Amino acid sequence: MLTEVLLALVLGGIIYLLVQRSKRHQLKSEDGWWGVGNPPETEEEDVRIHPYTVRTSDEELEDLYRRIDQTRHVPSLEDSQFNYGFNSHYLQKVVSYWRHDFDWRRQVEKLNKYPHFKTNIEGIDVHFVHVRPTNLPEGVTAVPLLMVHGWPGSFYEFYGMIPLLTEPSNPDDAVFEVVCPSIPGYGFSDAPHKKGFDSVCAARVFHKLMKRLGFQQFYAHGGDWGWIVTTNMAQLEPQIIKGLHLNFAPPSKSGLLMVLSLILGRRFPKLFGFDEHDVQRIYPVFQNLVVETVKESGYMHIQATKPDTVGRALNDSPVGLAAYILEKFSTWTDHDFRNLDDGGLTRKFSMDDLLTNVMIYWTSGCIISSMRFYKENFSKGLYQPHTKMPVHVPTGFASFPNELTHTPKLWVQQKYRQLKTFTPMARGGHFAAMEEPQLMAQDIQNFIKMLEKRKK
Repeated sequence: MLTEVLLALVLGGIIYLLVQRSKRHQLKSEDGWWGVGNPPETEEEDVRIHPYTVRTSDEELEDLYRRIDQTRHVPSLEDSQFNYGFNSHYLQKVVSYWRHDFDWRRQVEKLNKYPHFKTNIEGIDVHFVHVRPTNLPEGVTAVPLLMVHGWPGSFYEFYGMIPLLTEPSNPDDAVFEVVCPSIPGYGFSDAPHKKGFDSVCAARVFHKLMKRLGFQQFYAHGGDWGWIVTTNMAQLEPQIIKGLHLNFAPPSKSGLLMVLSLILGRRFPKLFGFDEHDVQRIYPVFQNLVVETVKESGYMHIQATKPDTVGRALNDSPVGLAAYILEKFSTWTDHDFRNLDDGGLTRKFSMDDLLTNVMIYWTSGCIISSMRFYKENFSKGLYQPHTKMPVHVPTGFASFPNELTHTPKLWVQQKYRQLKTFTPMARGGHFAAMEEPQLMAQDIQNFIKMLEKRKK
């Protein structure tokens, strides 16, 4: 009798664990208020959407030039390239171009090429670019796509991709209606006035934005912070996100399978689906996953603990701001660029595009609030509820070879249970949308066309 009871308890426990494991938990989040003071008690929420135009002025440019002219040059060490940070000798060339040749007014016109808008959500104005296809073929419905940037990027990262998605040259390609918001605290979105605005809050705000625009369902793409924001969106309302496309997905936790793959993957790569590139990026583990991470994560520790201190200096010095931001566009594009005198910056990007991104931070004064996003996310602990929660939305992953954090297919699958495509990309690094817009747009096309055909 006792044996039967014990057996029943064991079987019951196994069944319970299996049921709990298969149960799809949904992320919960309550509405917030990020404006000044307390939320109004009687007024209804203002759901209006207002056109927005990026502007500049003589006073803004004169202030910028005055600050650039007063910068104090500090010589770099001999033969240091970008291994100590942004090389000061090359920085002088960048600053000279910025001061004498860069045309911010022309870049403002380029920014305004696409329609900009603002709308108030949870007490703050949220900025976004919304581009509809102009020549939609008869009988074709545009596919709604939300694209979310990261740090130290901006909505401008997607400008090279927008025409490829909204006006594709291939008649068999999907035609997209694109929405590119600025994360609150970034670019032209208001900064939260209260503590606690993390990726889940951003995800909730962007869901409200898309509903306000009339979208019942849509696709989402993200890299860097955009990865976790769109992932949270899929966890909050999986029935609304038709598909999730990512180009960045560092492991959120180390399960048994991941640990085994680290221990045995070098000797038995095929057992874990590792290819030659996986082995090169992962092993030796200490050098590639520990030492390299430490080399490139000092900024993260500062921003996750005391962002306002260094942020104040960057907010006052345009040259300091440029060095801080552009150094990431060097090393995160290809870590070997650390060994080049010019950091390889213009091998992948134009100087005008790089400085346009810097100017979005400078003119909006958003560097401190953008850095606080690290504090808000990391101060709640490395393992928040959403980090342990699998994603069951159909997912596509573009694996760029020079991404800062390499994530093999097996590791991506641990989080994204419906991984439909995993594409080893031919080239590209962390800022892939800006560096390789055609490759990224094509991978999004392939992923979404596959899902749409299956549904039909």
